[in-house]
Amino acid sequence: MNAACPVPESRYARIVLGHGSGGRLSQALLEQVFLPHFAGEILAGLEDQAELALPTQAGARLAFTTDSFVVSPLFFPGGDIGRLAVCGTVNDLCVGGAVPHSLSAAFVLEEGLLIEDLKRIVASMAATCREAGVEIVTGDTKVVERGKADGVFITTSGVGVLPAGRALSISGVRPGDALVVSGPIGDHGVAILSVREGIDFETELLSDCAPLSSLTRAIFELGIAVRCMRDPTRGGLSGVLQDMADTLAGALLAGAILAGAILVGPLGRPRRHDGSALGCRGEPDARFFSLRPDGLGRYWHRRTPSGSGLAEADRAGPGPPLHFE
Repeated sequence: MNAACPVPESRYARIVLGHGSGGRLSQALLEQVFLPHFAGEILAGLEDQAELALPTQAGARLAFTTDSFVVSPLFFPGGDIGRLAVCGTVNDLCVGGAVPHSLSAAFVLEEGLLIEDLKRIVASMAATCREAGVEIVTGDTKVVERGKADGVFITTSGVGVLPAGRALSISGVRPGDALVVSGPIGDHGVAILSVREGIDFETELLSDCAPLSSLTRAIFELGIAVRCMRDPTRGGLSGVLQDMADTLAGALLAGAILAGAILVGPLGRPRRHDGSALGCRGEPDARFFSLRPDGLGRYWHRRTPSGSGLAEADRAGPGPPLHFE
C-alpha cells in the first residue's frame, strides 16, 4: 500500500474533510483564506482566546450577543451570508444601545464548498466589519460531510460597551411614545426569495442588509430620548409589535400601521401597506424605535442615509388589542 501526504490546500478548489482535521490543511486554510482578510493585531496572535482592552468608564457595562446564520442562497442581490452574519450581530448590539467593539466568527463548512466562494464570504465579512467599525478577534472552523450543511453556517458573537446611564428596554415603552420604522420593510426577504425561487420582478431587488452603527450613534449624539430599539428580523415587524403589545397589556400600538402607514419596497418604489405581510421574515435594515414624543422631530430631521426611508408609524396608546394571523 502506498501512502502519500495530502497535497497543499492551494491545490484544492473545494473544501475537503481534511480542512477540518486541525493539521496542515486546516493551517493552510487559515493562512490562505481567513488571515489575509481578518488580519487584525489581536487575531494575528492565533491564541486560543482574544484579550480585549475595552473602554473603561464609571458605570459602563459590557453587552454581549450571539447569533447563527443559515441562508440559501449564500449570495443574494445586495449581500451574502458573510455580510448578514456581521450585520446581524452588530445590529443586535446597536439596538440595545451598545457601541459595538469586537466579534467572533465560527464557520461550519460543508465538504465540497468552493474555496473561492468561501474567500468571497470572508472578504465580504471583512469589508462589513470596516464599515461597522468592529474587528473579528477570534474564530473557529469545522468541516462536515457533504450533505450535512447548506454550504456554510456562520455563528458570530459580539461584545460592545453600554455607556453609563444608557438603558433601552421594551419595558420602558409608554403610552404616547412615537413608534418609528427606519426604512421600508421586506426588501431583504423578497430579494432572497426572488433568487431562491427564480422569481422575476419588474424592478431590481436588493437586500438592504447594513450595519446600523452610524445611525444609532447619530441618535445618541443628538440626545434623542429613545426608550427602545428592536431588530425586526425573525418574526418581522408584527412580532415586535406583539411583544410591545404584551408589555403594555394589550394597548393599541399600531392602528395606523395596520391601516397602512409603513413603507414597503421594492427599492425606491414605496407604497402603503395593507398589513397582510407584516409577518414576513428578514428586515435587517428596518429598525423599530420607540421615542419619547419630544424626540421625534429631532430624529426625523437629522436621520442618516441608513434611515432615509423613515416613517412615523403610530403612537402607543390605549385601544383594542392587536390580532395577528
